Amino acid sequence: MKPDADTLIAQQRDQFVERMLRAVGGAFTVFGVYLGHRLGYYPVLAEAPLTSFEVAARTGTHERYAREWLEQQTVAGVLAVDDERLPAAERRYRLPAGHVEPLLHEESGNYIAPLAQLLAGAVRPLPALLEAYRTGGGVPYADYGHDLREGQAAINRPAFLGELAQMWIPTMPEVHARLQALPPARVADIGCGYGWSSIGLGHGYEHIRVDGYDLDAPSIERANAIAAERGLGGRVKFYVRDAGDPALAGQYDLVTAFECVHDMSNPVGVLSAMRRLMAPGGAVLVVDERVGDEFTAQGNDVEWMMYGWSILHCLPVGMADRPTVGTGTVMRTPTLERYAAEAGFQRVEVLPIENFFFRFYRLHA
Repeated sequence: MKPDADTLIAQQRDQFVERMLRAVGGAFTVFGVYLGHRLGYYPVLAEAPLTSFEVAARTGTHERYAREWLEQQTVAGVLAVDDERLPAAERRYRLPAGHVEPLLHEESGNYIAPLAQLLAGAVRPLPALLEAYRTGGGVPYADYGHDLREGQAAINRPAFLGELAQMWIPTMPEVHARLQALPPARVADIGCGYGWSSIGLGHGYEHIRVDGYDLDAPSIERANAIAAERGLGGRVKFYVRDAGDPALAGQYDLVTAFECVHDMSNPVGVLSAMRRLMAPGGAVLVVDERVGDEFTAQGNDVEWMMYGWSILHCLPVGMADRPTVGTGTVMRTPTLERYAAEAGFQRVEVLPIENFFFRFYRLHA
């Protein structure tokens, strides 16, 4: 006998309640990781099993807070405890070996600690976000603060340093050859943030000169500091400047935009500026999210995350300046193709690069 309608509704209700409870548990885990990441708890716990008093002493934090965090992280499965039967002051906690790389190795592709910081930044302006939903306004990028900037930079850093010059650019052989050649090629990196994409290119190609452009002054200040720390300050430089400035036209062998076109209120204008920046024979590369080509109720395997970033951050940021097309994080290939055509490009080539999060577009003028 088939279940009646009331039974089906009750099953659907119970499944949804259970799913929401699991989601809340996940949120607590994420923000617990945020605390551990920002307070420096994980590095000391990776060295040796420690009591709450030892953790507090080594990190300059309060023991009572440290103890509560250690217990929460253990119950959440992030930490392990050596002997749970000991008194609270004597219990020793440790970071399991398999959790060290995801939480501490900043240049590993498995480094996921910045996701917690990124999410903390995304929910920072919630009152302003509610107002934007009611009025149709936007939330400026600056309102998301340090955590969003730093989390975004850190989560992309491993790929930019380990894959950009090594795997991505070589799929455009003539561009790869030009970046290796003399005289030094010039690269413009649009919406560069903390500059890890520019720095990855600078490390990968020893002759090139890279100019990173972004309108967020704190990001540019940090980008220049990182370039100097890595010995690239003479070849990789960053500017608070509109890349659409006519004085920059025709100067660059490669023009890039990594995971930022969907944030722009006027993406056609940005792509038009990128086309103008190209020197004769130059190339334009846009890297954005690997979403499906059309909406489906299930979405593809990354859209659950991309829509999450979109409702909290990317769409509100893109709505902050007017006029706006309101793209959002889920910028599908046909949408980019339309923007590119309106910007004067003849065709869009999807490069043959396998990546879980990104799709790679070469725009041909």
